[in-house]
Amino acid sequence: MKGLLILVAMIASVVGIAMSLYLLIKKQPSYGRKISIRHFVVLLFVYANVMVGFGVLYISLELSGISVLKESDSLHTDTFLHLIEDVLYFSAVTLLTVGYGDIIPQGIGRWIAMIQALIGYLLPAAFVVTTFIHYDERPSRQPNRL
Repeated sequence: MKGLLILVAMIASVVGIAMSLYLLIKKQPSYGRKISIRHFVVLLFVYANVMVGFGVLYISLELSGISVLKESDSLHTDTFLHLIEDVLYFSAVTLLTVGYGDIIPQGIGRWIAMIQALIGYLLPAAFVVTTFIHYDERPSRQPNRL
């Protein structure tokens, strides 16, 4: 039963990450503005959702017995709250920077961290590109003059 719950949590986190990225690409600013506050809020929501989604993925793997993170010699899992704190910290640092090196991924965690770092690197570019490409494609209000 515990394995099934962990699997469901992992699937839900991957679906949440994918839906957040889809939401970022789908939501465009309204005509007449280069930058939309709604678009910026969507970006913040996507960052938070991706961070928590990968955190759930790391926690699920740790709870299923697959060690993916290492802090000094091992990840301190004295309490579940401390595990959540370490995993969310690692997830945020990996998404927003390249990491500090105090908690390092190992095994399959390295591949997951690489994907997360790539997503964190590409999100600002996706935000800028979707905002300005949509702005350039809006209909012109001035008549064409020859």
